[in-house]
Amino acid sequence: MLDLTETNPTRVGLPMPEAEIRAALADARVLRYEPTPFGDAAARRAVSAYHGGAVPPEHVVLTASTSEAYALLFKLLGDPGDRILFPVPSYPLFDYLAGLEDLETVSYPSVWEEGDWLIDLDGLEERMDDRTRAVLVVSPNNPTGAMLRKDEADRLLALCGRRGLAVIADEVFADHVFTDAPSRVRSLAGRDEALVFVLGGLSKSCLLPQMKAAWIAASGPADLLDDALARLEVVTDTYLSVNTLVQLALPRLLALRGVIRPPLMARLAGNRARLAQALRGSAATLLPTDGGWSAVVRVPRHPGEEERVLRLLTRHGLRVHPGFFFDFPAEAFLVVSLLGPEDEFARGAAILAADADAP
Repeated sequence: MLDLTETNPTRVGLPMPEAEIRAALADARVLRYEPTPFGDAAARRAVSAYHGGAVPPEHVVLTASTSEAYALLFKLLGDPGDRILFPVPSYPLFDYLAGLEDLETVSYPSVWEEGDWLIDLDGLEERMDDRTRAVLVVSPNNPTGAMLRKDEADRLLALCGRRGLAVIADEVFADHVFTDAPSRVRSLAGRDEALVFVLGGLSKSCLLPQMKAAWIAASGPADLLDDALARLEVVTDTYLSVNTLVQLALPRLLALRGVIRPPLMARLAGNRARLAQALRGSAATLLPTDGGWSAVVRVPRHPGEEERVLRLLTRHGLRVHPGFFFDFPAEAFLVVSLLGPEDEFARGAAILAADADAP
């Protein structure tokens, strides 16, 4: 079985600074319990520094995961029956998270135009109503890899500021981008045109999903931000969910990004190049991307996404995702993870290319 859907970074053979990680977790202070609603001060300073100081430490909130960060923000921003706008295509998570908080989700489209994924901002605004509380953006997007463009970010923040809506910016893949185009926005951290909550975490930045550490970096107009942080403190103080050990280790773990990131970026870029080479001249097309861990491949519409995925699985033992898993608006797309070992990925890419040309 060749698995081109693997996104668990602990299972793909990437080198990790194991001794340094273990050392970061060997802190004698773990024997003391000093509960703090927003998390350990040193850890929050490290997150502030990670964002280049755009958000001060007192506006950083530690969480056990980005999923928990979403849950806390949904509690903060909405009452039962209120609505959250989220993008499609995207990872199929937000319906579940919002549903657990008794909120409704409304999708807004991204459209493929002239080799780029663009937010349909007119369509986004049309979906806003008096029950809308927040707009969720993912940059780089999962799975398209598209980053927010500067003009999109400016219009989005102005629109939400005018409407009194919060922006939740999921930037978990922000460390893993392939472009330095000035038209792209690396982060919304520190923007104050609207209430902005930027999400990040060790899962993607340091390939450490098992550590269960993430954060919210909040910014916005002073009156709205102060009120939001005061209310969020009540929520986080009620749960106190981030364990002491990972809070104490977080500054040292974040500092290891300079060691962890290069092998990962080499793997991502290398596998993307292998996929492009395998598909060259075939009926399949590799779509451009700005970053992230996934690649999107356009394939012939016949015999259909589900049928093609099942054919790849049963005939060739190759696992890939169909586009409809991520709510692509039309057929036919396949999504593959770029994380896998190089030799296995190359074999899978060759099978994918050959199948695209099969009747």
